[in-house]
Amino acid sequence: MVKMTHKSVLSFSSYCSYSSRRGMPFLHSTPLVALFHSQSSNPTKSGETHRGVSNVEDALKVFDEMLQRRPLPSVVRFTQVLAPLVKLKHYPTVLSLNSQMLLSGIRPNHYTLNITINCYCRLNRMDYALSVLAHFFKLGLQPNVATLTTLIHGFVLQNRVADAARVFRKMVVGGHCQPDVVTFNTLIKGFCAIGNNTAAIQLLGKMEANGCQPDTITYNTIIDSLGKDTLVELNLFSEMVGRGIAPDLVTYTSLIQGVCNLGQWKEATRLLYEMASQGIFPNVFTFTILVDAFCKDGMVVQAKNVVQIMIQRGIEPDTVTYNSLMDGHCLRGEMDKAKQVFDLMVTEGSMVDVQSCNILINGYCKQKKIDKAYKIFKEMPLRGLVPGTVTYTTLIDGFCKAGRLQEAEKLFSEMQDCGQLPDVQTYNVILDGLCNNQQLSEAIEFLREMEGSKLKPDVVTYNIVIEGLCNAGEVQFAKDIFCGLSPKGVQPNVRTYTIMISGLCKGGLLVEAEEMLREMEQKGCSPDGCTYNTIIRGYINNNDTSRATSLIEEMSERGFSRDACTMELIVDLLSKDTVDPVLLAWLKDKV
Repeated sequence: MVKMTHKSVLSFSSYCSYSSRRGMPFLHSTPLVALFHSQSSNPTKSGETHRGVSNVEDALKVFDEMLQRRPLPSVVRFTQVLAPLVKLKHYPTVLSLNSQMLLSGIRPNHYTLNITINCYCRLNRMDYALSVLAHFFKLGLQPNVATLTTLIHGFVLQNRVADAARVFRKMVVGGHCQPDVVTFNTLIKGFCAIGNNTAAIQLLGKMEANGCQPDTITYNTIIDSLGKDTLVELNLFSEMVGRGIAPDLVTYTSLIQGVCNLGQWKEATRLLYEMASQGIFPNVFTFTILVDAFCKDGMVVQAKNVVQIMIQRGIEPDTVTYNSLMDGHCLRGEMDKAKQVFDLMVTEGSMVDVQSCNILINGYCKQKKIDKAYKIFKEMPLRGLVPGTVTYTTLIDGFCKAGRLQEAEKLFSEMQDCGQLPDVQTYNVILDGLCNNQQLSEAIEFLREMEGSKLKPDVVTYNIVIEGLCNAGEVQFAKDIFCGLSPKGVQPNVRTYTIMISGLCKGGLLVEAEEMLREMEQKGCSPDGCTYNTIIRGYINNNDTSRATSLIEEMSERGFSRDACTMELIVDLLSKDTVDPVLLAWLKDKV
């Protein structure tokens, strides 16, 4: 790990000077810091390629020289030139050289054919990769474990996990070529990549039955996937340790990520102590996970203490670390402190990236400080940064919410002139701005423009427009758009129905509103608490207390509660003498 300069340490200390000493005990614990200091942080040495072949030019030179020799060198010598090129990811070059070998009469071996399959897999040409199997049989060779594992990996790379599983099953059934730990790990990784953790765990359970012992990579893959799905993976960790398989940095980092996602800070503390006591020391990625998790939970003081521990260990926080810290301040509305982090990154040199600017711009927009957000935006090219679609969309949204629609539209045009294509979210924020500022004709025109483009509106787009029309009393127009959704391939969601029910209630069309309530359920879209509260308020506001009470009963039976607005109307009803005494008694009982 690279040590921070003295200037960096002083800069962060200055930024942290206002921090309080409260927070989680482990973040101020001298024993833990001492454990982290008990091993120096050394840079990881990068691997080297095959001796004599460090780049494509060297490889081509050596290859050409070998082709000129008589007799020709063995296939093994040629393969030693190809292998480093695979590591350098020059797959087309490897395939080209392999073709020259074949033309020169050099008979490929298992290793050469496996390299060829791997290259085709990496180039997403599984059809060609499978065709190489025919060469095995033509040469009297049998595909080995490495061959089929490479094919499985190729399918996994393309998310064709079902095809990968089919190759795996053929290996098991065939008998002559049993999967090894690498094969199992490859397929487990595939299942985890598509979120099928159950299949991954089942495959883990089958390893011993197939005479194969899982290793650290096996468990790390599943533990990491479970953690991302906020599932408890500590039992799997205990099983791993119980089998005598030593956890490593990746294991603990994945575990810490998982428990942090669940807000289990004490467990994160325990894991940090445990890994340190095992001589496994957190790296920048481990620490950044903690920083990000604390910040998302509003615990910015604790996040800053983690950064201080990093610096004490000589681990330099990276851009992602500081971005997380800055985002934490923005989430708390602490824009001055967020800007301090941003300025610190600037002084450190080349640490600020587009995401850093996006975070700060978004924070300023949320605080209605649009001019400050725009200043950051204008400074981006000076820092060598190109604003992306997210940057433009965030700032456009800020201008719209501030009622500065002309500036929003100008930025929208500028965005396209600069080659940044707006996405659905960009259109949605502009539509929302137009509707909220009562510019409905422009909103409809903008929607039609979007419908005519390659970028198709989603349900959120239509929800914005329908709500704008309902709020303006244009309920029939809103109904027309609503009825046209399904033919367009857009399925209304619970929010869409709730907006329409609200519009119908405001228009006094209560029968239609309740018909829509029943229709949505028939179409597989169950009403939620917001839907019920909306229609109940509609009946109360239209003096139909009897029907309102029936729906209150129905809502309660479904486990939904009255919200503050509904309760306010009910309390107001209780204070009146005009309500039927029986209903009044019922309402008092329910409240």
